[in-house]
Amino acid sequence: MRKNEYRTHTCGELRESHIGMEVKVSGWFENVRDHGGVKFADIRDQHGTVQVVVEDETLLDGISKESTVCVSGRVIKRDADTINEKIATGTVEIVAETFQVLGKNKCSLPFEISSSKETKEDIRLKYRFLDLRNKDVQKNIIMRSKIISFLRSRMTDMGFLEIQTPILTSSSPEGARDYIIPSRKHPGKFYALPQAPQMFKQLLMVSGFDKYFQIAPCFRDEDARADRSPGEFYQLDFEMSFATQDDVLNVAEEVLYRTFVKFSDKKVSKPPFVRIPYKESMIKYGTDKPDLRNPLEIIDISQMFLDTDFAPFRKKTVRAINVPDCATQSKSFFENMLDYAMKIGMKGLGYIKVDDDMKYHGPIDKFLSEEDKKELAEVAGLKPGCVLFFIADEKEYAPKLAGQIRTELGRRLHLIDEDKFEMCFIVDFPMYEIDENTGNVAFTHNPFSMPQGGMEALLTKDPLDIVAYQYDIVCNGIELSSGAVRNHDADIMVKAFEIAGYTEEDLESKFSALYNAFKYGAPPHAGMAPGIDRIVMLLTGEENIREVIAFPMNSSAQDLLTNSPSEVTEQQLREVHIKIR
Repeated sequence: MRKNEYRTHTCGELRESHIGMEVKVSGWFENVRDHGGVKFADIRDQHGTVQVVVEDETLLDGISKESTVCVSGRVIKRDADTINEKIATGTVEIVAETFQVLGKNKCSLPFEISSSKETKEDIRLKYRFLDLRNKDVQKNIIMRSKIISFLRSRMTDMGFLEIQTPILTSSSPEGARDYIIPSRKHPGKFYALPQAPQMFKQLLMVSGFDKYFQIAPCFRDEDARADRSPGEFYQLDFEMSFATQDDVLNVAEEVLYRTFVKFSDKKVSKPPFVRIPYKESMIKYGTDKPDLRNPLEIIDISQMFLDTDFAPFRKKTVRAINVPDCATQSKSFFENMLDYAMKIGMKGLGYIKVDDDMKYHGPIDKFLSEEDKKELAEVAGLKPGCVLFFIADEKEYAPKLAGQIRTELGRRLHLIDEDKFEMCFIVDFPMYEIDENTGNVAFTHNPFSMPQGGMEALLTKDPLDIVAYQYDIVCNGIELSSGAVRNHDADIMVKAFEIAGYTEEDLESKFSALYNAFKYGAPPHAGMAPGIDRIVMLLTGEENIREVIAFPMNSSAQDLLTNSPSEVTEQQLREVHIKIR
């Protein structure tokens, strides 16, 4: 093998075993320290940092910070009082013999590389190539690469084939907003970037492939959130033929458990992950994305107050949260919780404290009868020192408000174990709901999911009572993936869409590829797609998903580095038959 012209070793590679060797390293000129007659320079590359001793100061003439340099010299051991235990090369240094500038930095830096994460996000993203030089930012991208590589190897070992699906496809009439692309060859017609490879992976199952996966790019014109990147994201997309819900969940457990154990020192919940029906999750946790690190649970006590004299509870959905050992909290704690409740849209936050004699105190104690108090003690498991918080509102709002209060109580009382990854599956999602705009029955989630009970359920049940073979996987309150057993039967599909107001002609026109394929003999199949970005975000401990993406857009869906989206020329518009109004 020919020798590399620029280096014999990386900057992070040198150890005491290299003492006495003549070496050459290349990297970025990070900083220099003057110790009176001798200067010490730090040279950094992706692999680490090494200290260089410069006895001839003229070697550094004209070298600016963040220039790329090539240094040759001899490795020596550092003096005992100069050892740096914070870096892997901290016991050795290079005595420089030559110092060559490979790429000169001609600009003043917009921020210090080592502290770039403290800079405003828009500045960081405009100079992302500099931000990525920060070892902490770079470490996230390296971690991402390793995680994706590991996921690939696990899926391949489990017999899945990696198959790429199209990026240019047709626009979907369901789901989020598409990114559309005008066609030059077909005036007035448009491609769309895929929101997910959903249709194509199902077609692969119809085509006779047994197990498919890919690290799939997905494109949705959605607003950003801390756990959602605008524009594009990646997922571990997989599908299985002749498979049930259990088969898919078993694969997810295997892959995610091994991934989280490999890339984190935190405790990870072991398979089988707990499975929580959607209805139960909404009552106990007030969300379908429960953080199971929080031990607090919500109970439904609406029946107790149907005919109460206490107007705020009468004929309302009433939830309660029992918080053990909370009665000794300060007055300001309860005032702050009330302030929080008002901010999220509640009219108040009632509570009762339980003293050592099982007597109740608090703002709504006087509105509770003795029978109410006895029933509450039994239903909520009240004990001395407990505080029972009450959340009352209309049916559609109370569960979510209770969930927010549960989360805030867990946060303020430090009940959440930050050294854990708690996984769970949410199952049995409702197939249909009432559209709040039209008042008609509509699909709740994926319209191509198989209803539990099949055709019989569609023919005999109230649509709002039908549950689907749909499932989510949730980790620490963050949804990692949704998935479903697919509706592979054309007749069941026609009936399912009919209930939601679609005709068979609608199916044939809007979903022609999938619907027609199912007429040719489709296997039962199921799958899911855990989000890569969210997995990496959790494993790196970052709170913002943009920290784990090499070149993310900002929260306004702009790429400040390349000035995208940007205007195009009139000629480009003419070529694709577009006129801007």
